[in-house]
Amino acid sequence: MHFPRLPDWLVYLAVVLALLIAAVGRQERADAPPPPPPVAGGEGMPLGPASPFDPQVVVDVPGQAEPGIGTAFSVADSGVWITARHVVDGCTQAAIVVADGRGVEAKVHIDPRGEAAILTTDGGAPPLPLALDRPLRKGDRAFHPGFPQGEAGEATSRLLGRENLEVRGRGARTESVLVWAETGRTDSLKGSLAGLSGAPALDSAGRVIGVTVAESPRRGRIYTTAPETVLAALASTNEHPSSFAVGEPITTDNYGRVADTLRRDLRVAQVICMKAGPEA
Repeated sequence: MHFPRLPDWLVYLAVVLALLIAAVGRQERADAPPPPPPVAGGEGMPLGPASPFDPQVVVDVPGQAEPGIGTAFSVADSGVWITARHVVDGCTQAAIVVADGRGVEAKVHIDPRGEAAILTTDGGAPPLPLALDRPLRKGDRAFHPGFPQGEAGEATSRLLGRENLEVRGRGARTESVLVWAETGRTDSLKGSLAGLSGAPALDSAGRVIGVTVAESPRRGRIYTTAPETVLAALASTNEHPSSFAVGEPITTDNYGRVADTLRRDLRVAQVICMKAGPEA
C-alpha cells in the first residue's frame, strides 16, 4: 500500500503545535489565595458624616454591671488608656494586667455620651499614636490586636460605612459607630471575638482610628467607635494623648507579629473589671 507524502509545511505545523501543547502543560502554577469578601457600597468613597438615617444595630446591656475582661491600649506614657465603655461601666475596681497574675489599679472615667472610656494608672506604657482626624474611605483596612476570648489574638477588617448603635438597658443611648467586614483573624481563633472589646482599631501606619466595641458573628461584622467619640471621651477627662507616639506599619502579612509586639510592650493590654456595683 502506498501513502501519499505529506507536505513539508504540514509536518512543521504539527511539530510546532505539539511543542506548544507540551509547554503549556508544564507551565508553573502560582495561584494567589482567594480574595477577601467584596466591600459593598462604593469602595474608595469618602466616609460621610453621621446620619440618623444610617442602618441601626441594637445592643442589649444588662441593668446590673458585672465583672468582665476586655482590652485597653495606652495613649500616654503617664498612664492614660482607652477601652470600650461597656467593659468597665459600673466597675468599682479595675486593673490593667502587666504580667501573669499581676496588675495595676486603674481609675475609670466614663463619658456618658459614647462607647469609649478612659482609664488612668500611676505610670504607663509606650503610647500608640492617634489618627482620629484622618479622613476615612470605604474599603480602608483596620487591624484589631487584643485579647479575644481572654487570650492573645487579633483580627483584620475592611470599612463598610456607618451605622447607629442603639444601646438598650444600662447607659441607654444611640450613637454613630463604624461597621467593618471581618476579613481575617488569628488562625487558631474560632467563634466569638468577646474580649476584643476595647482593642484599638489601627490603620496601616499603626495609628488609632477607633476603639473596637462590638461584633456580629453571624454577619461577620466588627463595630468600632467613630473617631469623634474617642476625641469627646478624652476631652471630657482633660487627659491628653502623647504628641510623640510612633506606630509600626502593618500589613495583612505581618499583623500577627505586630500585635504580639504591642502586647509584649504593654501598648495593648488586658483590662479586668474585678468588682462591679451600682455605686460606680
